[in-house]
Amino acid sequence: MPRLLDKIDNPRDLKDLKPKELEQLAGEIRQELVARVTDNGGHLASNLGVVELTIALHLVFNSPHDKIVWDVGHQSYGHKLLTGRRAQFKTLRQFGGLSGFTARDESPHDPFGAGHASTSVSAALGMATARDLCGDDYHVIAVIGDGATTGGMALEAFDNVAHLGSKIIVVLNDNGMSIAPTVGALAKLLSKVRFDRRYYRVSEKGKRLLSSLPMGSKVWQVGEQIKSGVKGFVMPTVIWEEFGFAYMGPFDGHNIRELSSALIQARDYSHKPTLVHVVTTKGKGYAPAEGDAVYFHGVSPKDGSTKFAPTYSEIFAQTVLRLARKNSKLAVITPAMPEGNCLDIVQAEFPERVFDVGICEQHAVTFAAGLATQGFVPVVAIYSTFLQRAFDQIIHDVCLQDLPVVFAIDRGGIVGDDGKTHQGTFDISYLSLIPNLIVSAPKDENELQHLIYTAVKTKHPMAIRYPRGAGIGVEMDKELRLITIGKGEILRHGDDIAILALGATVAPVLEAAKELATRGIEAEVINSRFAKPLDSKLITDVASRIKRLLTVEENVLNGGFGSSVTALLQESGIIDVRLKSIGIPGEFVEHGTQDILRSKYSLDAKGIVRESLNLFTEADASSLLEIEPKTETEAAPL
Repeated sequence: MPRLLDKIDNPRDLKDLKPKELEQLAGEIRQELVARVTDNGGHLASNLGVVELTIALHLVFNSPHDKIVWDVGHQSYGHKLLTGRRAQFKTLRQFGGLSGFTARDESPHDPFGAGHASTSVSAALGMATARDLCGDDYHVIAVIGDGATTGGMALEAFDNVAHLGSKIIVVLNDNGMSIAPTVGALAKLLSKVRFDRRYYRVSEKGKRLLSSLPMGSKVWQVGEQIKSGVKGFVMPTVIWEEFGFAYMGPFDGHNIRELSSALIQARDYSHKPTLVHVVTTKGKGYAPAEGDAVYFHGVSPKDGSTKFAPTYSEIFAQTVLRLARKNSKLAVITPAMPEGNCLDIVQAEFPERVFDVGICEQHAVTFAAGLATQGFVPVVAIYSTFLQRAFDQIIHDVCLQDLPVVFAIDRGGIVGDDGKTHQGTFDISYLSLIPNLIVSAPKDENELQHLIYTAVKTKHPMAIRYPRGAGIGVEMDKELRLITIGKGEILRHGDDIAILALGATVAPVLEAAKELATRGIEAEVINSRFAKPLDSKLITDVASRIKRLLTVEENVLNGGFGSSVTALLQESGIIDVRLKSIGIPGEFVEHGTQDILRSKYSLDAKGIVRESLNLFTEADASSLLEIEPKTETEAAPL
C-alpha cells in the first residue's frame, strides 16, 4: 500500500489531508525515523517527540515564506521529510548527504543553521526585527526545548524580546529533557505544569466565572487580575508574561488538531510576542525510546563492529572516580552532558561533587573558577565544540587568575557524523594562545589517565583533549603517574624524516612509519603530548639532526600545533629544514564517518605516508616509489 509520506513533496501537500490522514502520516514518519536513524545513527528520541508538532507547524504556517527556526536543529528530521528532502533522507548524516541538523545551504526551509543550543529565540528575534524594518509580512517561529531554555543565551534573548516587543512566536517544546533530564529553577517551574492538572480545572472554571462578571470593564480588569493571580499560584506563567509574552498553554504536543488551533490563534490574534507551551513525550511512539530517552537521544549507526577497548570517555570517568575517592576537594562540572561524559559512575558515588549546570557553558567555567579560589580542584567535563562557547570565561575567569581548573575536553578532533557544528577541530588553536594554560593530548587511553592525574596535581589551568570513541586497546597501568609538563617522547628512532604527532594522530603515524620502513625510509616518531608548552629542546634537537619534519594534528592548521612548531624553529634560527604540517585546512569539516574524513585530510596512515614522501626531492621520491616494499620483518629494526 502506498504511503501518504511518499506523496508529500512540499509542506503545501499537508493542507489537503484529512485529520485521520494526518494521524496516519505521523505514524509513517515515526516508522521512517526509527528505520533510518537506527541504521545511520543520529538523534532518535528527540525527533520522535515532535512529529505531531512538526506537522502542525507546517499546516498552519507557509514555509519557507514563514520562518521556522529549530533550536539546536537535532529534532528537524521530520521537518526534512516534509520539506522536499524525503528522497535524500537515506543519506542522512552520510558523507555528502543530508546534515543531521538544519543547514541554510541545504534547503530554503532551513532559515537558520544550528547545532548548538539556545540560539533560536535570538535568531528569530533578529529575523522579526528585519521583517519589521523592511515592512514585510512573514511570521517567525522559534521552536525551543525546555532544556535549551536553561542556556543563558536564551534568557538574554527573552529579555530582549521584552524590550523590543517584536511579534515572534516561541513554541516551547517541554518534555523535561535536554539530553539528560533538564535541571534548574525554570525546569522545576515547568514541571509543575506537566504534573499539576489543577491548572486546567481552575482555568476553565475561572474563565466561566470571569465571563459572567457584571459592571463593565473595571470589574473585568479586576477579574483579569484575579485570574492572573490564580494562574500564577497554580502555574508559574508569570515569568513569560514579565518577559513580554502572551502565554498560551500548556497544550498536548501529540494532538495535531489542538496544536493547529493553538498555532492559528498565536498567528492571527496576537500582535505581541507569544509563547505557545507544548508538552511532549521524548521518544513518543517507540517503546524503547520512551523507556530510555537518554540512551536513545542519539544512537550510533549499525556498522557490525565490536568494541574491544573502553572509550576515552569511560577512561576519563574511571580515572576521575579514582581521584575523587582520594581527594575530597575534587569536583566535576558538566553543562548538561553527564551521560555523554560517562560521569554517571562518579555521580552515583559522589552526587554532592558532580554538578550538572544545564546548557550553560559560560557559567560552568566561571563556577569552576569560583570553586578553585576556595581550594577545590574543579574538573570541567565538556565537549570540544561546546567549550568554544566559554572562550572569554577561560581567558578572563580562569587563566588570567591562574586558577587550577582542569578542562577535560571530549570529542577533540574529527567527531564524524554530526558534522560542521560538532567537529572539535579548533580547540588546540584557540586554547594555545591563552597565557597560563597548559594544553595536552594523550596518544592513547593509558596516557589519558596519567594526564588527568597530572592535571589534578598541577597548580595551573590545564586542558586535556581526547577523541571520540574507543581507545586503541593498550594495556592500562595500574598506578597513576605524573607526566612532566611540556615533555614529549621519542617512540621510534630514524634518520630520514621526523614526524611530530599530537594526540590521537600518534597511532596512524606509527603505522605510517612501518610502511615507510618497507620503502627504505626510517622515520623518527615523536609523541609530542603537549601543544603548549612545546618540548622545545626535543623539537630543536630533532630538527638539527633530521632535515625533514612533518607535524600531524586533528585540528585546524591556522594557529595549531604545526604553527607553533614552525614559530619555534624560526625563533631558534633553524631554517634549513623541509617542514610540512598535516591538519585541517581553513574550512568547516562536513559530516561523514571518522575514517572517511581522516582519509580526506590525509590524517590516516596512507595519507601520512603520502605527505611524508612529498618532503623528499622529486628525484628521491621517484626512486623511493620504485623500491619494492619490503616485508615488515625485512624492514629496518627500531
